[in-house]
Amino acid sequence: MISRDFTADEMMTIAASRVLSNEDVCFVGIGAPSAACNVARLTHAPDITLIYESGTIGTAPDVLPLSIGDGELCETALTTVSVPEMFRYWLQGGWVTIGFLGAAQIDRFGNINTTVIGDYAAPTVRLPGGGGAPEIASASREVYITMKQSTRGFVETIDFYTSFGHGEGGDHRQRLGISTKGPSLLITDLGIWRPDPETKEFTVVSLHPGVTRQDMQDTVAWQVRFAPELEQTVAPTTLELEVLRDLKARTKAAHEGAARGAD
Repeated sequence: MISRDFTADEMMTIAASRVLSNEDVCFVGIGAPSAACNVARLTHAPDITLIYESGTIGTAPDVLPLSIGDGELCETALTTVSVPEMFRYWLQGGWVTIGFLGAAQIDRFGNINTTVIGDYAAPTVRLPGGGGAPEIASASREVYITMKQSTRGFVETIDFYTSFGHGEGGDHRQRLGISTKGPSLLITDLGIWRPDPETKEFTVVSLHPGVTRQDMQDTVAWQVRFAPELEQTVAPTTLELEVLRDLKARTKAAHEGAARGAD
Protein backbone atom coordinates (compact mmCIF):
# COMPACT_ATOMS: atom_id res chain seq x y z
CA MET A 1 0.00 0.00 0.00
CA ILE A 2 1.35 3.43 -0.98
CA SER A 3 1.58 5.99 1.83
CA ARG A 4 1.00 9.72 1.45
CA ASP A 5 2.49 10.59 4.84
CA PHE A 6 6.26 10.78 4.57
CA THR A 7 9.12 13.27 4.80
CA ALA A 8 11.67 14.17 2.14
CA ASP A 9 14.36 12.37 4.17
CA GLU A 10 12.23 9.23 4.32
CA MET A 11 11.63 9.37 0.58
CA MET A 12 15.38 9.71 -0.03
CA THR A 13 16.29 6.76 2.21
CA ILE A 14 13.61 4.48 0.78
CA ALA A 15 14.39 5.41 -2.82
CA ALA A 16 18.05 4.64 -2.12
CA SER A 17 17.19 1.31 -0.51
CA ARG A 18 15.22 0.17 -3.56
CA VAL A 19 18.24 0.20 -5.88
CA LEU A 20 19.94 -2.60 -3.92
CA SER A 21 19.42 -6.31 -4.49
CA ASN A 22 19.97 -9.63 -2.72
CA GLU A 23 23.03 -10.29 -4.89
CA ASP A 24 24.87 -7.09 -3.98
CA VAL A 25 28.02 -6.95 -1.89
CA CYS A 26 27.79 -3.41 -0.61
CA PHE A 27 30.52 -1.33 1.05
CA VAL A 28 28.45 0.91 3.31
CA GLY A 29 29.15 4.49 4.37
CA ILE A 30 27.94 5.76 7.75
CA GLY A 31 24.84 7.96 7.89
CA ALA A 32 22.31 8.06 5.06
CA PRO A 33 23.94 5.21 3.08
CA SER A 34 23.82 2.97 6.16
CA ALA A 35 20.13 3.68 6.71
CA ALA A 36 19.30 2.92 3.08
CA CYS A 37 21.31 -0.31 3.00
CA ASN A 38 19.74 -1.62 6.18
CA VAL A 39 16.20 -0.79 5.03
CA ALA A 40 16.95 -2.83 1.91
CA ARG A 41 18.17 -5.71 4.09
CA LEU A 42 15.05 -5.55 6.24
CA THR A 43 12.64 -5.44 3.28
CA HIS A 44 13.28 -6.74 -0.23
CA ALA A 45 16.97 -7.78 -0.01
CA PRO A 46 17.43 -9.96 3.10
CA ASP A 47 20.46 -11.73 1.62
CA ILE A 48 22.44 -8.61 0.72
CA THR A 49 26.02 -8.63 2.05
CA LEU A 50 26.80 -5.43 3.94
CA ILE A 51 30.45 -4.56 4.56
CA TYR A 52 31.71 -1.74 6.75
CA GLU A 53 35.18 -0.21 6.70
CA SER A 54 36.20 -1.66 10.07
CA GLY A 55 36.30 -5.15 8.53
CA THR A 56 32.82 -6.47 9.33
CA ILE A 57 31.39 -8.67 6.57
CA GLY A 58 27.76 -9.72 6.32
CA THR A 59 26.75 -7.55 9.24
CA ALA A 60 23.08 -7.23 10.21
CA PRO A 61 22.81 -4.49 12.83
CA ASP A 62 19.62 -4.14 14.84
CA VAL A 63 20.32 -0.40 15.17
CA LEU A 64 22.22 1.98 12.91
CA PRO A 65 25.88 2.35 13.88
CA LEU A 66 27.29 5.64 15.10
CA SER A 67 30.59 4.91 13.38
CA ILE A 68 32.47 2.12 11.63
CA GLY A 69 33.84 1.16 15.06
CA ASP A 70 30.40 0.58 16.59
CA GLY A 71 30.32 -2.78 18.40
CA GLU A 72 26.91 -3.53 16.89
CA LEU A 73 28.59 -4.17 13.55
CA CYS A 74 31.07 -6.74 14.82
CA GLU A 75 28.53 -8.48 17.06
CA THR A 76 26.13 -9.11 14.15
CA ALA A 77 28.67 -9.81 11.37
CA LEU A 78 29.27 -13.21 9.81
CA THR A 79 32.97 -12.54 10.17
CA THR A 80 35.36 -9.70 10.89
CA VAL A 81 38.68 -9.33 9.08
CA SER A 82 41.55 -6.89 9.48
CA VAL A 83 41.30 -3.52 7.77
CA PRO A 84 44.26 -4.27 5.45
CA GLU A 85 42.57 -7.52 4.38
CA MET A 86 39.27 -5.70 3.88
CA PHE A 87 40.82 -3.20 1.49
CA ARG A 88 43.51 -5.30 -0.19
CA TYR A 89 41.56 -8.52 -0.73
CA TRP A 90 37.84 -7.70 -0.63
CA LEU A 91 37.74 -4.18 -2.08
CA GLN A 92 40.76 -4.10 -4.39
CA GLY A 93 40.10 -7.72 -5.31
CA GLY A 94 36.89 -6.67 -7.02
CA TRP A 95 34.41 -8.39 -4.70
CA VAL A 96 32.43 -5.25 -3.85
CA THR A 97 29.61 -4.63 -6.34
CA ILE A 98 28.38 -1.34 -4.83
CA GLY A 99 30.16 1.35 -2.85
CA PHE A 100 27.45 3.42 -1.15
CA LEU A 101 28.72 6.86 -0.14
CA GLY A 102 27.54 10.19 1.24
CA ALA A 103 29.08 13.61 0.64
CA ALA A 104 29.42 17.12 2.00
CA GLN A 105 30.03 18.57 -1.47
CA ILE A 106 29.45 17.07 -4.89
CA ASP A 107 29.83 18.43 -8.41
CA ARG A 108 28.01 17.61 -11.64
CA PHE A 109 30.42 14.75 -12.40
CA GLY A 110 30.03 12.96 -9.07
CA ASN A 111 33.32 14.07 -7.53
CA ILE A 112 33.01 14.11 -3.74
CA ASN A 113 34.46 16.33 -1.02
CA THR A 114 34.33 15.25 2.63
CA THR A 115 37.61 16.89 3.69
CA VAL A 116 37.42 20.70 3.95
CA ILE A 117 35.22 23.63 2.98
CA GLY A 118 37.37 26.48 1.72
CA ASP A 119 41.14 26.53 1.27
CA TYR A 120 42.85 23.38 2.52
CA ALA A 121 45.49 25.32 4.47
CA ALA A 122 42.93 27.60 6.13
CA PRO A 123 39.48 26.01 5.76
CA THR A 124 36.26 27.57 6.99
CA VAL A 125 35.07 24.06 7.94
CA ARG A 126 37.17 20.94 8.49
CA LEU A 127 35.11 17.85 7.70
CA PRO A 128 35.59 14.24 8.95
CA GLY A 129 37.78 13.34 5.97
CA GLY A 130 37.78 10.54 3.46
CA GLY A 131 38.49 7.46 5.54
CA GLY A 132 38.20 4.62 3.06
CA ALA A 133 35.92 6.53 0.66
CA PRO A 134 38.64 7.38 -1.89
CA GLU A 135 39.47 3.69 -2.29
CA ILE A 136 35.78 2.70 -2.29
CA ALA A 137 35.08 5.21 -5.07
CA SER A 138 37.88 3.81 -7.21
CA ALA A 139 37.74 0.07 -6.51
CA SER A 140 34.02 -0.74 -6.12
CA ARG A 141 32.49 -1.95 -9.37
CA GLU A 142 30.15 1.04 -9.23
CA VAL A 143 29.25 3.77 -6.76
CA TYR A 144 25.90 5.03 -5.47
CA ILE A 145 25.71 8.36 -3.64
CA THR A 146 22.97 9.70 -1.39
CA MET A 147 22.75 13.21 0.11
CA LYS A 148 20.41 16.13 0.59
CA GLN A 149 20.31 18.82 -2.07
CA SER A 150 21.43 22.37 -1.33
CA THR A 151 23.46 25.02 -3.13
CA ARG A 152 26.10 24.60 -0.40
CA GLY A 153 26.45 20.91 -1.17
CA PHE A 154 25.76 20.74 -4.92
CA VAL A 155 28.51 23.06 -6.12
CA GLU A 156 30.04 24.06 -9.44
CA THR A 157 33.53 23.13 -8.18
CA ILE A 158 34.27 21.13 -5.05
CA ASP A 159 36.83 22.60 -2.64
CA PHE A 160 38.80 19.34 -2.33
CA TYR A 161 38.86 16.06 -4.23
CA THR A 162 38.30 13.43 -1.54
CA SER A 163 36.73 10.73 -3.72
CA PHE A 164 37.18 10.78 -7.48
CA GLY A 165 33.99 10.45 -9.50
CA HIS A 166 34.11 11.13 -13.23
CA GLY A 167 36.69 13.90 -12.90
CA GLU A 168 36.22 16.36 -15.74
CA GLY A 169 33.67 14.06 -17.38
CA GLY A 170 33.78 11.86 -20.43
CA ASP A 171 36.48 9.19 -20.26
CA HIS A 172 38.53 10.91 -17.56
CA ARG A 173 38.41 7.85 -15.26
CA GLN A 174 39.66 5.57 -18.02
CA ARG A 175 42.44 7.98 -18.98
CA LEU A 176 43.68 7.79 -15.40
CA GLY A 177 43.65 4.00 -15.50
CA ILE A 178 40.60 3.54 -13.26
CA SER A 179 38.72 0.61 -14.77
CA THR A 180 35.64 0.59 -12.53
CA LYS A 181 32.32 2.19 -13.51
CA GLY A 182 32.35 5.01 -10.96
CA PRO A 183 29.30 6.94 -9.72
CA SER A 184 26.27 5.58 -11.54
CA LEU A 185 23.44 6.78 -9.32
CA LEU A 186 22.72 9.79 -7.10
CA ILE A 187 19.67 9.71 -4.82
CA THR A 188 18.67 12.89 -3.01
CA ASP A 189 15.74 14.18 -0.98
CA LEU A 190 14.28 15.64 -4.18
CA GLY A 191 14.94 13.12 -6.92
CA ILE A 192 17.14 10.56 -8.65
CA TRP A 193 20.07 11.38 -10.93
CA ARG A 194 22.11 9.27 -13.36
CA PRO A 195 25.21 10.23 -15.36
CA ASP A 196 24.90 10.94 -19.07
CA PRO A 197 26.38 7.95 -20.96
CA GLU A 198 28.80 10.17 -22.89
CA THR A 199 29.55 13.30 -20.86
CA LYS A 200 29.08 11.64 -17.42
CA GLU A 201 27.31 14.79 -16.16
CA PHE A 202 24.60 13.84 -13.69
CA THR A 203 21.09 14.23 -15.10
CA VAL A 204 17.78 14.16 -13.24
CA VAL A 205 15.81 11.09 -14.30
CA SER A 206 13.09 11.07 -11.63
CA LEU A 207 11.41 13.63 -9.38
CA HIS A 208 10.09 12.58 -5.99
CA PRO A 209 6.34 13.17 -5.38
CA GLY A 210 5.50 16.86 -5.12
CA VAL A 211 8.91 18.05 -6.34
CA THR A 212 9.15 20.38 -9.37
CA ARG A 213 11.92 21.07 -11.85
CA GLN A 214 12.32 24.48 -10.24
CA ASP A 215 12.81 22.87 -6.82
CA MET A 216 15.71 20.90 -8.29
CA GLN A 217 17.30 23.95 -9.88
CA ASP A 218 16.92 26.09 -6.75
CA THR A 219 19.03 23.65 -4.73
CA VAL A 220 21.88 23.15 -7.22
CA ALA A 221 24.64 25.61 -8.13
CA TRP A 222 24.95 24.52 -11.78
CA GLN A 223 22.44 24.40 -14.64
CA VAL A 224 20.49 21.18 -14.10
CA ARG A 225 19.91 18.79 -16.97
CA PHE A 226 16.71 16.74 -17.07
CA ALA A 227 16.08 13.45 -18.87
CA PRO A 228 13.78 13.74 -21.93
CA GLU A 229 11.34 11.32 -20.30
CA LEU A 230 11.28 12.45 -16.69
CA GLU A 231 9.76 9.95 -14.27
CA GLN A 232 8.14 10.33 -10.86
CA THR A 233 9.53 8.28 -8.01
CA VAL A 234 7.02 5.86 -6.52
CA ALA A 235 6.00 7.04 -3.05
CA PRO A 236 7.02 4.89 -0.06
CA THR A 237 4.82 1.97 0.84
CA THR A 238 3.38 1.53 4.30
CA LEU A 239 5.75 -1.38 4.90
CA GLU A 240 8.84 0.58 3.84
CA LEU A 241 7.94 3.45 6.15
CA GLU A 242 7.22 1.11 9.06
CA VAL A 243 10.57 -0.60 8.66
CA LEU A 244 12.49 2.68 8.39
CA ARG A 245 10.70 4.32 11.31
CA ASP A 246 11.12 1.25 13.53
CA LEU A 247 14.83 1.17 12.69
CA LYS A 248 15.23 4.87 13.50
CA ALA A 249 13.25 4.48 16.75
CA ARG A 250 15.39 1.52 17.88
CA THR A 251 18.53 3.44 17.02
CA LYS A 252 17.46 6.53 18.95
CA ALA A 253 16.49 4.49 22.02
CA ALA A 254 19.74 2.51 21.99
CA HIS A 255 21.99 5.55 21.62
CA GLU A 256 20.10 7.60 24.20
CA GLY A 257 20.35 4.68 26.60
CA ALA A 258 24.07 4.38 25.99
CA ALA A 259 24.53 8.11 26.62
CA ARG A 260 22.63 7.93 29.92
CA GLY A 261 24.69 4.94 30.95
CA ALA A 262 27.88 6.89 30.38
CA ASP A 263 26.78 9.73 32.70
